Amino acid sequence: MEIELVEIRDFLAKRPPFDALPEEQLNQLPKSLEIRYLRRGNLFPPGDATQGYIYILRSGAIELRDEEDNLVEKLGEGGIYTTDCQLIDFGRATHGLAAEDSLIYQLPCDLLKVLRKSEPAFDRHFAESIRDRLKQAVRTLKDNAEESPIAQMTVEVSDLIKKSPITIDINCSIRQAAQLMSEKNVSSVMIMEQQKLAGIITDRDLRKRCIAAGISTDQPVSQIMTTNLETIQKNTMAIQALMTMTRLHVHHLPVLQGDHVVGMLTATDLARHQTTNSAFLASDIRKAATVEDLAIVSERLPDVQFQLANSNAAALHVGEAISCITDALTARLIEMAEAELGPPPVPYAWLCAGSQARHEQTSHSDQDNALLIADEMKPEHEAYFEALAKKVSDGLNACGYVYCPGNAMATNPKWRQTLRIWRKYFNTWINKPEPMALMLSSIFFDLRAVYGNMEMFDELRTDILNKTRGNGIFTAFMAANALQHRPPLGFFRTFVLIHGGAHDDTFDIKHRGIVPITDIARVFALDQGLPPVNTTERLEAAAETKVLSREMGENLVDAMEFIASIRIYHQAEQIRKGLTPDNYLSPEELSDLERRHLKDAFRVIQEMQDAMENRYQGGRFL
Repeated sequence: MEIELVEIRDFLAKRPPFDALPEEQLNQLPKSLEIRYLRRGNLFPPGDATQGYIYILRSGAIELRDEEDNLVEKLGEGGIYTTDCQLIDFGRATHGLAAEDSLIYQLPCDLLKVLRKSEPAFDRHFAESIRDRLKQAVRTLKDNAEESPIAQMTVEVSDLIKKSPITIDINCSIRQAAQLMSEKNVSSVMIMEQQKLAGIITDRDLRKRCIAAGISTDQPVSQIMTTNLETIQKNTMAIQALMTMTRLHVHHLPVLQGDHVVGMLTATDLARHQTTNSAFLASDIRKAATVEDLAIVSERLPDVQFQLANSNAAALHVGEAISCITDALTARLIEMAEAELGPPPVPYAWLCAGSQARHEQTSHSDQDNALLIADEMKPEHEAYFEALAKKVSDGLNACGYVYCPGNAMATNPKWRQTLRIWRKYFNTWINKPEPMALMLSSIFFDLRAVYGNMEMFDELRTDILNKTRGNGIFTAFMAANALQHRPPLGFFRTFVLIHGGAHDDTFDIKHRGIVPITDIARVFALDQGLPPVNTTERLEAAAETKVLSREMGENLVDAMEFIASIRIYHQAEQIRKGLTPDNYLSPEELSDLERRHLKDAFRVIQEMQDAMENRYQGGRFL
């Protein structure tokens, strides 16, 4: 084979979908290609084309534009475009232009059809929709997961439950409960009342509340059962269940699916999966006696993220695991502060915001938090909560969670307020939306209680959602704000990359890829009054309403998982090299297939942003 044809074959062999062709077909393919050269500014596809072609860009850059001459897409080396082959959907694109001098390979559609019929693996690249490709990309990430000790705690609770739920009616006696526990060889039994979970009895309850207390075993189980129960859902991560057990000092957690009992998770179940890393530092955090102790534990967080990434844990699980550790650190700091300052004068809740609230953190993000205090608070109580906020915020900073650059922290008196004031804040932001409300939307409209009076926070959250549900003006402003972050669909070429400085020739995968999806999910959740805060959960909930189709919901979830995974692998590589992890990714770090999948994900975002702009008329406010 001539040297020029060998070079073309080698180029195609490294790029999808041609990398799926057998060697014999690859050797023959260069002979069937036509080579075209377009100077910068020439029309694309070439105007003299007499039949349908698939175009493969060998070098240069091609801009694809819509009827109004807006840039829709930009093709770089290896990019593919077709005419009359009906293979690739570029949405609004109607014409193209050579942005640089470009070398192009043309393959007739008739020959392409022959290759598709003869090579199923090659055909699949064209037969799959964006939806199919995204799902396959996510499946590939999960299928490649290796059995790693650190990965064991990223499983869901349902994977750890080996026994059917052991239950007994509330009208049964203590003796009957003990006999059932002996027969089933379990350390606890769940008490049911009219098919609802009413309480649990453990071995410890039998010893302390029955035998030691001299209560007859003929008495009903209700006499000694624990009724103030903490439960978890079957899809809860094992790491989160462990954190809950550790925080409450319990060894049993009833597992539910909705309101239906599906099993009991025990400390023994978790111990079988616990790692030499003390199950993501949980026990070390609980044992810490000083801020310095917690800071030492926190130094291991990047290693946890690195090991999770190496085990190919889902990005959803990585974010949840890191956020759970941050929750545990925060709770321990609050306990230390209360031990020093004394019990709080009135009830309060420590709130986390932003990525921690969404369970989407990576290691050592900056801190976003607030204090929600009961309306009974008096002026003389302010000094206590000011000191509490300072101790916790300073402790988080010592643990690597730097102070928020925007001062969105409980140390700021503005974000250390009573329930009445917080309600007033949100009422103003929702009913009189203005730039400040939009700036705060990505922080304080994503809130979660970490410690303290959860019922008070639930009351505030319910009030917020009641005000945002169906509020057209507020939602339109939120949608307009969400459209500020556009995906870098043409990221192969430098026009979308950062120029100069420490991040030269990179793009910000967080703000150009992840933030647009979290913004979309937030708009839908607030518009429909949906309680989830996690982005994936918001999208899944929105897909059950009229604002989002199930197919688009799945596409956005898959896009989020893939983009977030790319970000996590990028950061893991930086951690491996001893660098501080960031969000600035060079396209050179990506394989051709990863680039293709990223562009699929970006197209999904763009399509949803276009639909959202039409639905909420958000463009009016930009």
